[in-house]
Parts: sequence; structure tokens; C-alpha cells
Amino acid sequence: MASVSSVNALQASIAQAERLVQQGQTRVNQDASRLEQSRQQLAADKQTLSDTQRQSAKASAPPLTATPAPDLTPAIEKPARAEQILPAELSPKPQAQVNAQGQTIGKLINITA
Repeated sequence: MASVSSVNALQASIAQAERLVQQGQTRVNQDASRLEQSRQQLAADKQTLSDTQRQSAKASAPPLTATPAPDLTPAIEKPARAEQILPAELSPKPQAQVNAQGQTIGKLINITA
């Protein structure tokens, strides 16, 4: 038969073991949390690195050749009168103007006259 002191010693040992298990579980949870934070930081760092490499590649790329500027001298000089007239296909076509009531100006003049 077990004595009272040996039962008490076993209960104390069990309590101690439970405390150690709880402390271990707490450490595991903290480590898991830190691991997740590290993974998130790693993903952010990878994205930053990728962006930086892309910008660096763009900055080190050879410059694009500029197209030569057009000669604006003829446009600045006053053209002859014949050159100032728009061709018929480019001239605006006359359209009836409509007032706020939707009446054309010609109809309004005929009514009021």
C-alpha cells in the first residue's frame, strides 16, 4: 500500500510536470507567432527587393533615342491667304441652332414676326 507521503510526492510531481508542459506549450505558441511574423517580413522584403531590382534595371537600361524635333518655321511664318482657307471637307457644316425650348431659331423668328 502507498503511503500518504508517496501519494503527495506523486501529486507534486504531476503538478510540476503539468506546469512544465504549459510553459513548453506557451513557448511553442510564441515561437509559432514569431515564425509567422518572420514569414510575413520575408514576403515584404522579397517584394521590396523585386521592386528595387526592377527599378535598378529600368534605370540602367540604355536611354531611348529621341526623335528629331519637327521644323516649325513654316508654321510660325504667316502663310498666304489661299493656304489659310480650309478645304470643304474640313469646314464645319451649318447646323440649326436650338433654344432652351427645343425650337430652332428660324421657327422662333417666323412665329414672333
